[in-house]
Amino acid sequence: MDALPHGATTAAPSLGSIDELRAALNECRRCALWKAATQGVPGEGGSSHGTMLIGEAPGDAEDEQGHPFVGPAGALLDRALQDIGLDRKRVYITNAVKHFKFERRGKRRLHMKPGTTEIQACHWWLQEELRLMSPRLVIAMGATAARAILGKPVTVTRMRGAAVRLSGGTQLWITVHPSYLLRIPQEAQRRIQYERFVEELRAALSSVAKQPPA
Repeated sequence: MDALPHGATTAAPSLGSIDELRAALNECRRCALWKAATQGVPGEGGSSHGTMLIGEAPGDAEDEQGHPFVGPAGALLDRALQDIGLDRKRVYITNAVKHFKFERRGKRRLHMKPGTTEIQACHWWLQEELRLMSPRLVIAMGATAARAILGKPVTVTRMRGAAVRLSGGTQLWITVHPSYLLRIPQEAQRRIQYERFVEELRAALSSVAKQPPA
């Protein structure tokens, strides 16, 4: 089953496994982000659940450790997955852009949102991850991830919480990025939005569970 983003090519694949992708990623020169980043950060996780979660790009902790969602946003995502009874190791977690984009403020490296050129440059890697993992469910967390999949700008507030059908019967669900929840200053509102995020994850999993295997 193919689960390719809108507009993706169907050219012959050149990678044989996720391990091969990890090794190849650090040779990527498709855009300039590799120059300042410590390393490329591919996705990781399992395929047994048939679910792929896609975020925006690595942050500071991810760039240093070489693993996706290991910083504060990752801790919140782990908590949400635990709340719906899903083991993180069973799902594949990645980002639309594979290198850390940042600006320096003294010794700090502050995250910057990837631009269209960088999203397009990384599209091939995301396409390969989708092909290799062949998920039944793709959850795009945030506008960058949704744009990378659909090939056009996306307003998360308009599309979140409902299924979009991709090729091969794969379902795409769009929700917020965990970092959005961390930025909400009021605790009560942050709690409300976190519960909504959890419910959207639960609804996505439930929707796919009702579908027969392809």
